[in-house]
Amino acid sequence: MPIILPKDLPCIERLQKEGLQVSDSVPPGIVPIRIILLNLMPQKEDAEMEFYRMLSYSSLHIQIILAKMSHLTYKTTPQAYMDRFYTDIQALMTQHFEGMIITGAPLEHLLFEEVSYWEQLKSVFRWTQLHIRSTLFVCWGAQAALYSLFRVPKFWLHHKMFGVYEQTPRALSLPIFRGFDSHFNMPQSRHTEVRLQDMKYVKELDILAESPISGAGIVSAFEGREFFVTGHLEYSRDRLDFEYRRDINKGLPIHPPYHYYEDDDPEKPVRISWRAHAHLFYTNWVTYYVNNPKLDKLPIQ
Repeated sequence: MPIILPKDLPCIERLQKEGLQVSDSVPPGIVPIRIILLNLMPQKEDAEMEFYRMLSYSSLHIQIILAKMSHLTYKTTPQAYMDRFYTDIQALMTQHFEGMIITGAPLEHLLFEEVSYWEQLKSVFRWTQLHIRSTLFVCWGAQAALYSLFRVPKFWLHHKMFGVYEQTPRALSLPIFRGFDSHFNMPQSRHTEVRLQDMKYVKELDILAESPISGAGIVSAFEGREFFVTGHLEYSRDRLDFEYRRDINKGLPIHPPYHYYEDDDPEKPVRISWRAHAHLFYTNWVTYYVNNPKLDKLPIQ
């Protein structure tokens, strides 16, 4: 089924050329699943595209509502684009939605309390627990939510966690892992981490997938009302290559992304080893959690 995007969104034609089913209006007689995308990434359109590609594999009608934090001005995305296609999150907080995705953000160098919109973001996290059936927190968004909701701290890494790391699911019987193999790969791109030992004593949290190198991969709470993904299953083929060459050109200390290029050689092609499981993950999330009204009855304390 087509994903339904804001009317006249510039990327619709590009997505259609990629073979995705996309519409800018709700078909007559259809009540779509509504998913908010709270996009905290600087390059808004690039981040949007990655999530659209993931969600387009669902067999359900999905309507995406683009959301932004209040009272921000934008440098890397035209303000006119934000004003036209994005809704202030505050205007949505009187409603209930089936799903929500809160993205990462390049704010790792700051303490959470130093983020300009931290107080509002904390209120958004609390709101999701009562008004969103299932919320997906990604990378920095996952670390921020774990800290705000469960007091799980983040720690600086000596070296950037950068590359594609094998994850092991703890329970393949869970609906989120339906169709998965015994291991799957996930891109990571972060300077900070949350630690397994800080989460295993939080009774609300279940560690669903982990790596001996990159640590916690996927964590859930309240039987799937919340998912915290430390990496970027949504990443496109060339995203890590772009980040690597960008940092090289800036003279920043960076190593080639782990297990990303053939033979770990940046002059060789990219090994795409995560996309099939990424599509499965997002399809399972929508099918078995976002579209599951039984989750509405699960209490969140």
